[in-house]
Amino acid sequence: MMHNSQRFIILLVFAVVIGTSYQCGAPEPQTLKAAFVEHFMIGTALGGNQINGENAEALTLTIEQFNTITAENDMKFGPIHPEPETYRFETADRFVEFGEQHNMFIVGHTLVWHSQTGRWVFTETNGQDVDRETLLGRMQDHISTVVGRYKGRVNGWDVVNEALNEDGSLRQSKWLQIIGEDYLQKAFEFAHQADPAAELYYNDYNMFHKEKREGAVRLVQNLLDSGVKVDGIGMQGHWGLDYPSIEDAEASILAFSELGVKVMITELDINVLPDPAKWRGADISMNAEAQQAIDPYKDGLPDSVQQQLADRYGELFALFLKHSDKISRVTFWGTHDGHSWKNNWPVRGRTNYPLLFDRNYQPKPAFYAVMELVR
Repeated sequence: MMHNSQRFIILLVFAVVIGTSYQCGAPEPQTLKAAFVEHFMIGTALGGNQINGENAEALTLTIEQFNTITAENDMKFGPIHPEPETYRFETADRFVEFGEQHNMFIVGHTLVWHSQTGRWVFTETNGQDVDRETLLGRMQDHISTVVGRYKGRVNGWDVVNEALNEDGSLRQSKWLQIIGEDYLQKAFEFAHQADPAAELYYNDYNMFHKEKREGAVRLVQNLLDSGVKVDGIGMQGHWGLDYPSIEDAEASILAFSELGVKVMITELDINVLPDPAKWRGADISMNAEAQQAIDPYKDGLPDSVQQQLADRYGELFALFLKHSDKISRVTFWGTHDGHSWKNNWPVRGRTNYPLLFDRNYQPKPAFYAVMELVR
């Protein structure tokens, strides 16, 4: 005859086994957006060939993995407004429609930048610089037209991009030279007027450096003090296997959050290739040694470097999770290794591996390192 104590032990073991089996059988998140849904949005940049349906696999990957998208190039001044009386909205329209169809947070990139902006914006027909009022008028026309077209549809805009030098001073762009320092304020004001509900951001790179971090804090604080709406700062993550230090990246996250604005990690990719600076001045195309040195992984990434990349992404995402109360979004600059500007910068035609998915749209060890943090 079984005693009560024996029966209790058997039932207890049975309950533990059943409970464990339920835990083991519970589905774990298989996608980035599901894994991080309680922490921050996870996004990617989309290029024109993807937006226009030329790369169905990349679009499928985007739908599966990400809940926010940024226009990589097709909303920049030059592509969307190439001539004074010409706007080309076709690709941008498709980008916004795609985001809406899949309930994604849509980011427009970028309204005011020193690069990828037609020379005509800053000059008269005789080639001379326009005056302040003319350039302000062109800026307002551009921002009002582009932001106004997507009013209530694009959720956030990178209003001003890369306005700082490495020492934290303002870049001597044509915007600054012709309009003056208040061009930043005017850009944010024009964007807010065009869509009062849209979030407005300042976006820049290398802001882990102390001088540039402090310059960005001054820039945004000055805008806020002038009564301008600024909702967030985008920290571009064009980083490497050994930089920035976690301490420097964390210092910037904390400094920006103290302004009372959202912090976003934007344009995230991790370079795994050697710095070509030592070969500067050499004719790399004619130098086999140099070519091999700067493009060593044409046939695939060695396991040891795959592990370095996984470790790097793991420590960065551990930092992001630590400060998920301050970070609203993490956006990769591309969906997979084959769709990355790093393959062509700073040297064209190299084979880089900066993202979480490989050229066959498959997750890499770095993907699993990131996902493991939230399991």
